[in-house]
Amino acid sequence: MPISRPRSRSRSRRAAVATVPFLAAVLALGGCGSDGDDGGAAGAEGKPEGDITFQTWNLRAKFKDYFEGLVKDFEEQHPGVRVKWLDQPAEHYAEKLSADAAGGTLPDVVNVSPDLSYPLAKAGVLMNLDKEKAAARFKDEYTAEAWQGNVLPGLGGSYAFPWYLNTGPLFYNKALFRDSGLDPEKPPKNYDELFAVAHRMAGRSGGRAATLAGTPSIEDFGRYGVRLMNDDATKFTYNEPKGVELLTKYKELYDRGGLDPQALTNTPEKAGQKFLEQKVAMNPGGAHDMETFKKNAPTLYRNLGITDAPNNTGKPNMYVMGLAVNERSKHKAAAVALAHFVTDRLHQEAFAHKVAVFPSTKGSLDDPYWTKDDGTDEGRVRVASAKMLKGAVNYTPVVMSDEMKTILRNEVAKALQGKKSPRQALDDAAAQSDKLLRQS
Repeated sequence: MPISRPRSRSRSRRAAVATVPFLAAVLALGGCGSDGDDGGAAGAEGKPEGDITFQTWNLRAKFKDYFEGLVKDFEEQHPGVRVKWLDQPAEHYAEKLSADAAGGTLPDVVNVSPDLSYPLAKAGVLMNLDKEKAAARFKDEYTAEAWQGNVLPGLGGSYAFPWYLNTGPLFYNKALFRDSGLDPEKPPKNYDELFAVAHRMAGRSGGRAATLAGTPSIEDFGRYGVRLMNDDATKFTYNEPKGVELLTKYKELYDRGGLDPQALTNTPEKAGQKFLEQKVAMNPGGAHDMETFKKNAPTLYRNLGITDAPNNTGKPNMYVMGLAVNERSKHKAAAVALAHFVTDRLHQEAFAHKVAVFPSTKGSLDDPYWTKDDGTDEGRVRVASAKMLKGAVNYTPVVMSDEMKTILRNEVAKALQGKKSPRQALDDAAAQSDKLLRQS
């Protein structure tokens, strides 16, 4: 996966959700293997051997030496295996996966996120790790949250070894809190507190400062405690009464100035600029943003607080990356061995020391590197983020495409503008998205 801030995830991966019918049709005509072979896939229980391919997602440019060393170490430990490392650019990655799967050229081990795994697993292309003994035996090496993050609804198991995790810390402006008579050391932890803060800030600032720069996303509905989908992920349920309640509260907030006036059209970049200009009190960010604040907004930098996004569930949001194994690989034992090798504790921690991500292996986040602030901006964000990952979940449904997200965003905007009631807006969004699901 491209290493980037959570709030700007690549859109190309979401296109994979629409490929299930195409994949299923092709796979019905012939098996899918890493070299086009349509049968004879070896079992995963034997000795690792053979030539396999390993594909990452936009990592070669910055981490070429790391992955070449990783492959070399693996081959030295498994002299009967040769690994060809591939790396694909961020753009059109989902389409590339789909084309490879349909054409029988999907790599033996492939870098995926859960939303990319879903259509491939549904089409029978990926190994169900929970049902493959050679893979399932490693389950306890990973945190329960990370393993669960790769479990796909309706498919009965996990389809990728957990690799690295990420989460989005929330920055807040302590000066704006103080100016509104709020305790700057007590940022809102749940949505009732968030709305109370936002209404007070809007009133005390005379509309000069808003609390939030954007409208509620699907993650907000999840953090609020709304049931987003039914159990087998065939129908959206965020239009339940609790979802309507959340959107109604956002409508009240929008009317009273608790949201930025441009909240309906703000991009993440525009929202970040509003926060830098101290027109918005709370906004997601990362260590790189702190460097910008230090240089361009020193007053903000001195008054910067870091917290987690408010939630009613006690569970923060996280993003999960994994390594999947091709179900039709001719050398499953080697593929499973490599996927585990790359994602074991030693190698996850080594990779996470090179880039701002977090390991998914048990015990890793208890290391001082992720628990003790070293005084740097990077360390401050790293420690705050690592703390949030314990008990975190991935709220975004794996079947929710970008088109479905756009539908929800547009209907939310209509509700905030008063063009539709919150209930009608969510009913319409869910109905449109359900229709797309039935077509996939």
